[in-house]
Amino acid sequence: MGLLDLFKKKEPSAASSKGDRDLARLEKLVSSKFSQNLDRQDALDRLSQMGTAGAATALLKRFTWTLDPTITDQEEKAVVVAGLVKAGKEALEPIRSHCARAESVTWPLKALRQILSGDELVQELLTLLDQFDTDYVRNPEPKVQLLQALGEHPSEDVRIAAEPFITDANEAVRFAAVTTVFAVEDPRSVPSLIAGLAEEESLRIKNRIAGGLAERGWEIPEELRASCTSALPPGYRLDGGVIRG
Repeated sequence: MGLLDLFKKKEPSAASSKGDRDLARLEKLVSSKFSQNLDRQDALDRLSQMGTAGAATALLKRFTWTLDPTITDQEEKAVVVAGLVKAGKEALEPIRSHCARAESVTWPLKALRQILSGDELVQELLTLLDQFDTDYVRNPEPKVQLLQALGEHPSEDVRIAAEPFITDANEAVRFAAVTTVFAVEDPRSVPSLIAGLAEEESLRIKNRIAGGLAERGWEIPEELRASCTSALPPGYRLDGGVIRG
């Protein structure tokens, strides 16, 4: 072998190039609602059997659009979930990338719940939520869905992650955050809840905060009682440092 041969860039093998072309073709079929049903369903089946990160990335494109009739749409997305589960942890990075810009994370969360469990699942959900801040976004649904999912796994980490969203720019996100914080059942959330109550304009959320605090009988710190009293919605009062309904 000559010296130049040692530094010669290896050309991709014919099999590798063909595999890349096949993956690109299958991804194109999955990405379009205008592809023929049988061709698209075949592509979904083939990608689902691969169990690779590349296949997972392609499969996730199917979550970006909806098909009529709904039953067909649901069936195809269920196939995608099965394919992501087959890929296992190889699918995690593609799922993170997808969720960062997705209109909805309902279906990716279905896959995550089967790929991971326990603390691993919670940490992944926290990682996904950490991609978002409390500023205005055109579509708040992913934040709402992630907060709701975290509410099923109450812990100190979940409380810390959810509390900032009590003052999110979106009302639905704020409501979900308050609900998740209460699910943790930790009175250390009182300052964040009172701060949210003082800023809140939505009567629905004011009632949720006041009602949750009254139900739990958590004491309001002395330094927060004035702001709490002025922010309480009709039907609630502060009595001896505790909210009464």
